[in-house]
Amino acid sequence: MMTTAFEVTTGPLPVGQFVNMIRKTIKNDSLFQNQVIRGEITQWKQYPSGHTYFALRDDEGQISCVIWRDRCAISPLIKEGVEVIVIANLDIFTKRGQIQLIVNKIEPVNAMGALEEEKKHLINLLRKEGHLDRIRKPLPTIPKHLAIVTGSGSAALADMNRLIDDRWPNLRRTVIGVTVQGELACNQIVKGIIAANNLSKQKENPVDLIIVGRGGGSPEDLWAFNLEPVARAIIASQVPVVSAVGHESDLLVSDLVADLRASTPSNAIERCIPYYDQFQLQIANLDQRIEDAAKRIISDCFNSLALLDSKLRNAPLQGVFNAKQRVSSLKSKMNTAIDNNFNRLRNDLTSSKNKVYNLVLTSVNHEKTKMAGYSSVLKSSHPKRVLERGYSLAMSKDGSIISSAKQVEIGDQITISLNDGLIESSVDKVSKGSE
Repeated sequence: MMTTAFEVTTGPLPVGQFVNMIRKTIKNDSLFQNQVIRGEITQWKQYPSGHTYFALRDDEGQISCVIWRDRCAISPLIKEGVEVIVIANLDIFTKRGQIQLIVNKIEPVNAMGALEEEKKHLINLLRKEGHLDRIRKPLPTIPKHLAIVTGSGSAALADMNRLIDDRWPNLRRTVIGVTVQGELACNQIVKGIIAANNLSKQKENPVDLIIVGRGGGSPEDLWAFNLEPVARAIIASQVPVVSAVGHESDLLVSDLVADLRASTPSNAIERCIPYYDQFQLQIANLDQRIEDAAKRIISDCFNSLALLDSKLRNAPLQGVFNAKQRVSSLKSKMNTAIDNNFNRLRNDLTSSKNKVYNLVLTSVNHEKTKMAGYSSVLKSSHPKRVLERGYSLAMSKDGSIISSAKQVEIGDQITISLNDGLIESSVDKVSKGSE
């Protein structure tokens, strides 16, 4: 009888856990996310739920696909047997252990395909020119003047402003409103980047960081950020540029050439703007470190002078006299320098502490006002207030809230919560609304 030795790496693992490990590996690998794939449609079926299931095939393989409801537009030209190009993320259906593509975009061949070919050509050109491998410009630790190139009045801009106010109140920023999709978008984005660079040349409060971005959308909506003029403008910028376009899964040419790629506009603020309170703590720690270092330097200097004085005492008389004169002069100069440096350092630290205190006080007062408003809203929306107005709350046996007739069946035990008590009840009849 032949036996085979196996090397066990893990386990034994439950099947579901193992499949989820595979799923996590797939979703964390950029190779399998936002991939462009070409194939022929087969097994095409659109369900009443709005979801569409099909498979892509060619002579060498086949893979299952799904388009979730409202995920993307489906052209009337797309049907069984049509050759298409999809942009999709690889995933695995854990209940069946089935690999499938989650489709974010689908177009007949020669529609989306032509744009993707142009994008690939541009990326290859920029790579050959060395722009993708160039040394990126460092971002400022704390931007003094931030320029945001995006759609004015957009949700992305509102999110960025909210995060800036939460993290570093009163940070100077300039919004350069541009069109971020359509035929005019490319030219306007380029002009916006140029305008931000011009603001970096002003003598007072120059721009030292640029964020270029917009919220999510279809690949066509984001396509301006894949065009060569926008890429060239980012490369030519004298000010560090952060590309913050779309969702985390979107990867555009602007992301490849920018000094920093942020997954979303909100992520750009989180990565570029620190919390003011944390920075204040860093200043305090730095203050203490400077003081400790100064004390060590002074101690070392006096120890060196004491050693020199000891050596000179044993020297010839004339040498001792001359050396003492030099030591005396050195001591005088050193004491003067130490006094000057300490006075300057003390004044600088006092000024910094006053500025920090004023900024903290402003921020605290602002937050107090906001919290008072939040408290008022929370009190008015408390469930107890709703019950007092004559409404009731139905809960299942396990304590979960019943919001739909689909959650109960005849014979189920339910609890009805009123303003002044509870009612235990059994379900005798369920009338469910139309699907």
